[in-house]
Amino acid sequence: MKLYSDEELAEILDQKIFHQIGEAADRLGVECYVVGGYVRDIFLERPSNDIDVVVVGKPHPLTPSPTGEGESRVSVGIAVAKELKRVLGRRAQVSVFKNFGTAQVKVSPSGGRMEGAVEVEFVGARRESYSHDSRKPIVEDGTLEDDQNRRDFTINAMAICLNHDRFGELVDPFNGLADLEDGIIATPLDPAITFSDDPLRMMRCIRFATQLNFQIEDETFEALERMADRIKIVSGERIEVELNKIIMSPHPSKGFVDLQRSGLLNIILPELAALDIVEQKNGRAHKNNFYHTLEVLENVVNSQFTIHNSQLATSEEHGNDNCALCIEHCALYLRWAALLHDIGKTRSKRWEPAVGWTFHNHNYIGAKMVPDIFRRLKLPMGAEMKYVQKLVDLHMRPQVIADSEVTDSAVRRLLNDAGDDIDDLMTLCEADITSKNEVRKKMFLENFRMVREKLTDLKEKDYKRLLQPVIDGNEIMQLFDLKPSREVGTLKQFLKDAVLDNKVENEREPLMQLLMEKARQMGLTATTKQ
Repeated sequence: MKLYSDEELAEILDQKIFHQIGEAADRLGVECYVVGGYVRDIFLERPSNDIDVVVVGKPHPLTPSPTGEGESRVSVGIAVAKELKRVLGRRAQVSVFKNFGTAQVKVSPSGGRMEGAVEVEFVGARRESYSHDSRKPIVEDGTLEDDQNRRDFTINAMAICLNHDRFGELVDPFNGLADLEDGIIATPLDPAITFSDDPLRMMRCIRFATQLNFQIEDETFEALERMADRIKIVSGERIEVELNKIIMSPHPSKGFVDLQRSGLLNIILPELAALDIVEQKNGRAHKNNFYHTLEVLENVVNSQFTIHNSQLATSEEHGNDNCALCIEHCALYLRWAALLHDIGKTRSKRWEPAVGWTFHNHNYIGAKMVPDIFRRLKLPMGAEMKYVQKLVDLHMRPQVIADSEVTDSAVRRLLNDAGDDIDDLMTLCEADITSKNEVRKKMFLENFRMVREKLTDLKEKDYKRLLQPVIDGNEIMQLFDLKPSREVGTLKQFLKDAVLDNKVENEREPLMQLLMEKARQMGLTATTKQ
């Protein structure tokens, strides 16, 4: 980060839009400040497009009241937004949200076109009070001090004046600049009150600490632990947003450790929290699957994976302008797959005296758990959920292949089952190698390299197109006068296995000979000519 004097801040804000906002406020005789994340990111030397402006003053006269009972009033923030719109004319669009006393102004860089527009959010300074069972505050007009008191964290409570006479002056009553310099997340007031008033701030606390690689101040973290149960009144949609931001951080494991330590994870994602246990029996213990999962997540983050083969990321589907967004979208759900890949271990764990602790079928059990988790957290239930579910289900397959001889038959089956997600599956499986035994780790990585080579070879030969036998279920039913039944399924699978195992070319004549032989063994007779 970098420290700036008020004079240097004035130079940084020496942009037309900030002067125009300040002039609009001066004409109405009110104070205005840019606040929050935009100010924080100036000192962090990070780009920011979120411009939030707080306006301090009394509600502004608008028009004579329709009822004839004096004047109606408008939020002072809305008044400044409308004044800015009046000056800018067609270059600006204003959206007013009267119920919230806020307004948004989009300022076009030129003309009336809004591409590349700057967005500015206006709100009047206010104080807030909350009831115990709601995140919706009771709002009253307030001072700048009141407005800064209600902010979530000291690093987000700084304000810079935009009025002409004080342009560039920093107002930092809670030493947010010092916390920013020290890498500390702390609340302006008593953290228990801050978190009780709006429990979503607990998620934001951990999210900011994760994104910025900051430490949560001790008193603030203790309040997280005491108030964790309050998160239950927050909607799944709000929690999802914060979780996704944590997952997409440079080191998401930091956030999940804090979520676990605070008790929040056990409420919002108990399936993952339940992995944080090590049981020992007869001197034999299994590894801590929670910390293993976080190691896998970090490995995925650090991997140089390609996602353009995913259905969600194809430029044909979304257009070239959205490729970056598509790649980020796919990266998010690959990380979700890493986070959930072992959630079935808690339910599948068994003690077997001959071998020790086992987790048989944990991949299958975990895949069954994915839809409920996505539904509860309001995550997308379509292609994204199915993608994560597939990777959780298949994540043991490449390891089983790599653990023995890497045969063409096994790789063909894997390619058939994974489809377009094969590269992401391999990335997840390689990330899953966290053994401290370097010899074993090296062996697995070498075998995975062989699996990847065979996958490339098979794709180059266009095996994927040939995996489905040329004789399908409809033809089988016609040949033997069958309705959809177990017999039809058995014959279809028999032909598919023959193709996958390379016992026969995927051509009509040799497949028909196999089909007739298998049908005779099952007591079936063809009723139509081949």
